[in-house]
Amino acid sequence: MHYGKVVALENLSGTFHPNTLTAIAGPNGGAKSTLIKAIQGQVKIKSGKVTHNCRHICESGYLPQKSDVDSSFPLSVYEVIGMGLWLHQGSFKAYTKEQHFLIEEAICRVGLEQSKHKRIDQLSGGQFQRMLFARIYVQDASLIILDEPFTAIDSQTCDHLLDIIQEWHQKGKTILVVLHNLDLVRKNFPETLLIGRTCVGWGPTDKVLTKANVSQAFANLMT
Repeated sequence: MHYGKVVALENLSGTFHPNTLTAIAGPNGGAKSTLIKAIQGQVKIKSGKVTHNCRHICESGYLPQKSDVDSSFPLSVYEVIGMGLWLHQGSFKAYTKEQHFLIEEAICRVGLEQSKHKRIDQLSGGQFQRMLFARIYVQDASLIILDEPFTAIDSQTCDHLLDIIQEWHQKGKTILVVLHNLDLVRKNFPETLLIGRTCVGWGPTDKVLTKANVSQAFANLMT
């Protein structure tokens, strides 16, 4: 993958197996988010291909980096969470009783009962992330892709969202999470793809996040 003449990511080949929980880790600038955008079809790759088992990649539950989300749009928390249902029913149909129940269930699961009618520009950073997790909750996708979901949120919210990720994993979903906090990866993610403009390691986290591999990932950015 290239940006102009600059090589962002190369020599990466492998498979995210169904029902696995994988951290995509590495240094800032190592092309973690570039990989996610390639999987989502948001950037073109110069060679090779990306394949998936979804009928359409838009069926994945995708959470972009917070900086990519417009928090000033005049929508309520309830409305944003309900967007997770659009793929199934379209954007202009009224919700069924069962769908309203699902939205309320998601709101309770992320702890936003007191904020569901607030405009999204009134939310704290932690509340905003909880809302985006709730949107994925109602979407009920088999593939979930989260790009730096714990940036600029408090530790309590982080723990809460990690619990939800573990629940999704136990339900058999395939989950990819971009992270730079290696301690968080070691404690919570059984599989890791370590990249630093190329694949440094891919497999069980304890075998991938060795001191030598982490040093190599950072060294790759210097060449």
